[in-house]
Amino acid sequence: MVRNGARPLIAVVQRAKDELWVLPRGKLKLNESPLAGARREVVEETGHRVRVREFLGAITYRARGRPKVVQFWRMQAAVNPSRDVMKDIMAVEWLPLAAAVRRLSYPLEKLFLHNVGRQALRHRKHRRKVRSHAAKSKPRRRAAKTRGRKSRLRRAATSRSRAHKLTGHSAARAREATILQRVFERLSQ
Repeated sequence: MVRNGARPLIAVVQRAKDELWVLPRGKLKLNESPLAGARREVVEETGHRVRVREFLGAITYRARGRPKVVQFWRMQAAVNPSRDVMKDIMAVEWLPLAAAVRRLSYPLEKLFLHNVGRQALRHRKHRRKVRSHAAKSKPRRRAAKTRGRKSRLRRAATSRSRAHKLTGHSAARAREATILQRVFERLSQ
């Protein structure tokens, strides 16, 4: 979870039960989607309302002999907290990426944040640049339509391109689901 400012900060929380520092996470409620569960847990553990952005990845491990999968999304936090943190959390700290990686207690989470954190922060900066550039650009004028063969070919190519973009998103989601299924199968063995 990222909070903007002069320097973006990442939330890490200290659990009360073992005093370990972890990324905000938790268990799903019955019939709750992973995305809704992630949003709810982050709000409960940090006290900040969030906007969920893109899926960042997942980590898997065994706890008491059972496979566990934790999915992470990049989330944009509100500047001020909207509620108190839950009693299971001792502390919340907002740290720069390198300090957040050092603060985490589990090596697997350190590795994940080290690799994915840079990508998430880079994506955040890229989006900001794109928006500011779009705001400065002048509105485009539409060219006069021609009724020739070239314009029909252009329209056909554009519709194929749009269809490809739409199916690309669902294909990426299907690949994510397939990867998670394979991980579960390997952990269950």
